[in-house]
Amino acid sequence: MPKPAIVTAREMSATATFIPSLGFDWGVVCTGQHVQLTWSRYEPGVPYEMHQHDYEQVSVLLKGRMRLTVGDLTRDIAAGDAWFAPAGVEHGGDVIGSEPAVFLDIYGPPSASVLEFLRTHGESDRSPA
Repeated sequence: MPKPAIVTAREMSATATFIPSLGFDWGVVCTGQHVQLTWSRYEPGVPYEMHQHDYEQVSVLLKGRMRLTVGDLTRDIAAGDAWFAPAGVEHGGDVIGSEPAVFLDIYGPPSASVLEFLRTHGESDRSPA
């Protein structure tokens, strides 16, 4: 059974893993029976590559601005804005402005592939800023 969790923004940043092949910081905050919460930070100039996966994604931009595409929709978003990418729908975008984009993703159902990706592509010797 999953354990309850309360996690600060500082803790999410400090435990994120740098993904050198893609140039961003990413970490799993917690995984439950039905959902998984992750945290990401993209510096200006680092693209949030177009991608899709077999689980749903709900995301909230906490900091920064992005030009985001989800399926056929493209919009500029700012801190406090959110998006939903159904399973199999391509999504991604670009950080706009000079501030990093920081966002939370909620995946449903949880995906073991997320943990495997972090394990095989992450670099533990770089601490997020």
